[in-house]
Amino acid sequence: MDKPALPAAFNDLERWCQWSLATEQARSDMRQTSTMADIQAFYDDLLKRTAAILVYVEQFPLDKMPEDAQRLFYLTLSLAEVAPAVELFRQPDVVDGYDIKRFTMQRMG
Repeated sequence: MDKPALPAAFNDLERWCQWSLATEQARSDMRQTSTMADIQAFYDDLLKRTAAILVYVEQFPLDKMPEDAQRLFYLTLSLAEVAPAVELFRQPDVVDGYDIKRFTMQRMG
């Protein structure tokens, strides 16, 4: 049997593991290529569990987080990525914004 991708207390969120993405670029790409219905469903499910998720992941230092907790943490970063689409724009793209493909995320320092 395969090992669960997320901690046992969060197995109800396993269906969203494709949103567990390590980079801002990957999270942005996922938002841009998802339907608004999928974004809304992800947002609704994650938002309900955010407080519990944060309590869980805060018990680990970022550089020593177990893989399942790290995947859970990445889900919260994806939630932050889609929140403006749900709460403000009502679409995956930024209203009257630049084409996201014009930008490349770079790490400074």
